[in-house]
Amino acid sequence: FQAEDGIRDSVASRGLGDVYKRQDGLILDTPLFEFFLKDDELGDPLITDEHILSFGWAGEEDIKEMKEITLNINTILCELFLSSNLILVDFKVEFGLFDGKLLLADEFTPDGCRLWDTETLAKMDKDRFRQGLGDVVESYHQVADRLGMNIKLD
Repeated sequence: FQAEDGIRDSVASRGLGDVYKRQDGLILDTPLFEFFLKDDELGDPLITDEHILSFGWAGEEDIKEMKEITLNINTILCELFLSSNLILVDFKVEFGLFDGKLLLADEFTPDGCRLWDTETLAKMDKDRFRQGLGDVVESYHQVADRLGMNIKLD
């Protein structure tokens, strides 16, 4: 069993905006937690806690732990990015079970989240590529610079 957990703090046009016809940039009252089944052939479908339990993919304690971990990550990262003048719109992390143990197995990059500039709402993430906005590498370097990373290209 592999699940992707997603947290949304704002509406993105390629996320909740498409489903619920909401304005890009709408700030949600509380973070929205979502499970997706990690399955490329099925297009990583949205699933519920009941799907996970009914199919025996994980137990109630695993679900609770995935939510707690993901919400803690959200709290930490929202503060980190906000201090760098970036809004963490949404992100995903991947969990799996191995020998009965829950594992968080993912990296965090602008490819797995949406980041917007706090003042302009300029997209600084994977949507630059998806929406043909250009300057993908430059935007990723700007994110790194804002976070105090010193990345040099040779």
